[in-house]
Amino acid sequence: MDQVPGPHATWTFLTNHARVLVQISRDPGMRVRDIAVRCLLTERAVQRIIADLEQGGYLAHTRVGRTNLYEVTATSPLRHPADAGPKVADLLALLISHHAGQSGSPNGDGAPPAPLPLPPRDAL
Repeated sequence: MDQVPGPHATWTFLTNHARVLVQISRDPGMRVRDIAVRCLLTERAVQRIIADLEQGGYLAHTRVGRTNLYEVTATSPLRHPADAGPKVADLLALLISHHAGQSGSPNGDGAPPAPLPLPPRDAL
C-alpha cells in the first residue's frame, strides 16, 4: 500500500488530451515533437489529440511560417457532464499553477518536467 505506481500504471488521473492541452497552454508555439517528449507520447498520438481538441473547439491553430501557433479556447466547458460548471481555463490554472513563475522548460533545461512530490502520508 505504500508503493508509488510504476511508470506503466493501468490508469492515471489525467488524460493524454489534458496533458497535451497543458503543454500547449504553457507554450503555444511548442512543436509536436516537444509536446510528445514532455507527455511521453508518440508524435502521431499528439497529432491525433491536437486534431481531436481542434474538432471539439478547445484549440485552434494558425500557421506562422513553418510553425503552428496554437490558441486554447479557455472559455470552453469541460466535456463530461459530471464536470459541468468549470471551464478549461479553471482546469489549466490548477494544473499550471505548480509551475508558475517559471519560463520555458519547467526544469529550465529543456527536459520533461519532474514528477510532482508526494504529500506526506498523513496528509492523504
